[in-house]
Amino acid sequence: MDFGMMGFGSALGEKAPVADIVAEYTTDRERVLAYGYRNVHRCPPEVGLTDLAVAAAREAMAASGTDPGELDLVVLAITDIPEYLYWDAAASLQARLGAHQAEAVLIAQGCAGGITGFDTIAGRFATHPDYRRALFVGANRTAEAYWNRMETHSLLFSDGAAATVVGRGHPAFRWRGGEVITDGRYADFFLMEQGGALFPFMPGEEQPVARDAWDMMEFFDYDSDRFEGFIELMNDRVREVVHRACKRAGVQPGDLARVVLLNDNEQTLKVLADKLGVPEERTNLGFSLEHGHFGAADHLLNLQQHVAAGDLAEGDLIALAGMGRGMHWGCAIIAC
Repeated sequence: MDFGMMGFGSALGEKAPVADIVAEYTTDRERVLAYGYRNVHRCPPEVGLTDLAVAAAREAMAASGTDPGELDLVVLAITDIPEYLYWDAAASLQARLGAHQAEAVLIAQGCAGGITGFDTIAGRFATHPDYRRALFVGANRTAEAYWNRMETHSLLFSDGAAATVVGRGHPAFRWRGGEVITDGRYADFFLMEQGGALFPFMPGEEQPVARDAWDMMEFFDYDSDRFEGFIELMNDRVREVVHRACKRAGVQPGDLARVVLLNDNEQTLKVLADKLGVPEERTNLGFSLEHGHFGAADHLLNLQQHVAAGDLAEGDLIALAGMGRGMHWGCAIIAC
């Protein structure tokens, strides 16, 4: 399908230096600081995921000159739990924007949703020839009741949303193709035991929390070799999905001007840059360490930053690549 990005928008929480706030989240200060992140973005309690999504969407719509009634499709990719359970955040976004004629689609594939959403748009455009314009939003609002933004994972989570309006036939920032790898053997890796139908929340119980890094070792029977093997697999599949996406788009990995990965920690991004054979300065390492990890919003935020900075030339090819729980690995090839 032939479509391109017409305009961008973003909405971020307040920026806070990691060194100043790390003690609010963990006593393991040195481990967290070793990840290399300088700042994270945090929202006050009254700001929800869809508040961020609405603000970013409105900015993207204004930048592209799009009225709500012109949207045929609204796609929202989320990383964490939204404001409510039994509730469709994408439909709420559609209503709050006044895009009442648009189909709404919610993507909950973790951090990979900011990539797989492009395939969703391509599929809808293919099956609905009358669809001309779509809104794509990636958003993360850390649910701190269940998830410690600095201790649960080796990425430091930030609150924010990024959006783009895409148009059929638009000549700039064109989607050239994508690829997704799914390995359901790791579907249970990031789950939270309580809160679902099997073990629902019950009155008087201790507050449930998401697994931390050590709890995740249970999945591998506390075998450090197996865990290290999984980390190697995760990184190798990022390389694989980039190569497969390039092949599908009819380009070579060496043709890529930039590779935008998840806003991961310093060590991981350097390992991935080496595996992909790209210099660190052609990745998102600097942006990641300056701002933190925004989940499904990472890739659009990085792309918007490059556009604003004038880093991209006409004809440049960019790979948006990463992984998300499920496990899913995804890559989308974008031509400037």
